[in-house]
Parts: sequence; structure tokens; C-alpha cells
Amino acid sequence: MSEENTKSKIALVTGAGRGIGRPLAESLAEDGLQVICVSKSASSCGSAAESIQEKGGLAESLAVDVSSGEEIRKACEDILEKHGCVDVLVNNAGITRDNLLFRMEEDDWMDVINTNLNSCFHWVKALGRPMIRKRWGRIINISSVVGLTGNAGQANYAAAKAGMIGLTKSLAREFAARSVTVNAIAPGFIETDMTRPFAESQGKSASEMGMKTPEQGSSASVFLMMGEVPGSGMYFGSDCLRSPLDRYRSPGDPPYEGD
Repeated sequence: MSEENTKSKIALVTGAGRGIGRPLAESLAEDGLQVICVSKSASSCGSAAESIQEKGGLAESLAVDVSSGEEIRKACEDILEKHGCVDVLVNNAGITRDNLLFRMEEDDWMDVINTNLNSCFHWVKALGRPMIRKRWGRIINISSVVGLTGNAGQANYAAAKAGMIGLTKSLAREFAARSVTVNAIAPGFIETDMTRPFAESQGKSASEMGMKTPEQGSSASVFLMMGEVPGSGMYFGSDCLRSPLDRYRSPGDPPYEGD
């Protein structure tokens, strides 16, 4: 995407207040997009938007509880009334409520499913139609390798992330004819507020655990929005190289050459 084209485009990033979402929002603003920073906390997304503005970028903040479909629908109505269309949607917001299945409360299951998976449905349903009419759009869903491999104690998180992959592949087929790409990313093990306690519980630093920085984790998202992407419905690792959907490819492995 050329610099001239980015100046008129609007991106919305959920979970933009911290973790991968913040450097992702900042990178998009640096590339000339106007960014809507969304998070549950007004202070969190507000801080992200202010940081972008201080660097000369265009940004605004919007506090939304993404676990609520009603809040998302209302937010989208306001966004579309103000901007007309969102060109780039990044479904990044996510939480964990880890526990073994027999110890997991139903609220822990539903909180993760609503935040990590159902929110994607609501955002895409509300913001995807204007993309279709415009015949241009980019939708990026931040999934996880856990959605492919599973992980003990994370049945809710794994189910949500696996659901995002299925959602991505289905929407890619629905939207492809209208030049709207839909792709998923598995950023790998990223140092965030959500993952840091795990490293601490192991008595190791983030680097000793092999965690990447949020900036490294956001690179594939920027590529999918700003680069020449070969197609839709694909699955990418944090090094921007494509992976097959049925197996994990570690960063540094040769790129996947299949269909």
C-alpha cells in the first residue's frame, strides 16, 4: 500500500492499550493511517492514542467492553456515522482464564469465548459490510499456536483461538470476491501482561523463556495490512512467513510452499 493511499485509510485495533496491540497501532499510525485505539479501559486506549498523537500521528481512543456484543454494535454505529468506513480491522483483544477443565468455572469459559472469539464476529459483522461495498478491506485476526496444538489448562483459550482460525477461513471465502482479505496470525510467545506471570512462575526472565517483544509480535500484522499479500484465508507466523493450517512452523523454518 503506498503512502498516498494510507493517508485516507482508517484502522481499528482492539486491545490497543498494551501488549501487541499498542506497537501495532503505533506502526499503522507511522505508516499514515488514522487509528482508532480500542480497549476496555479508557485510560489504556487513551494513553495509546495520546502517544500516537504526540508523535504527529492521527489517532482516537474508544473504550469498549469487547465481551459485549451490544457495546460493540453501539460503538460501530458511532464509528460508521463519524467515519463512514473502517478500512483495516485488527481483532487483537484477548484474555486468559486458565485452569484445568474440571476446575474451570462456566464464567471463565464464557469470558474467554466472548472476549477472544465472539467479539470478532460482532466487529466483522458491523464493519465488514462497508468494506464489501467499498471493495477494499483488510481483516486480521490474532490467533495463537495454541489454537492448533491445544494446551493443558487452556481449553477455553485454545477453543477460542481455534474458532478464530475457522472464522478466518470461512470469511476469506465469503469476502474474497470483493477484494477484502481475511487472514490470521499466530504471533508466538510474546512478552505481555498476560504471559509475563507464566515466565515468573517458572523462575525465568522473558528472554530466557524465548519470548519475543510486542514489537516483534506485531510485525506480521503490519505486513498483512501494508504489504502485497498473495491471498486470503492464510495463516502467518510472527516472521511474516506463511504456515500451513494443520501444523506449527517455528520462526526461522523454511517458508511453506503448499497451497
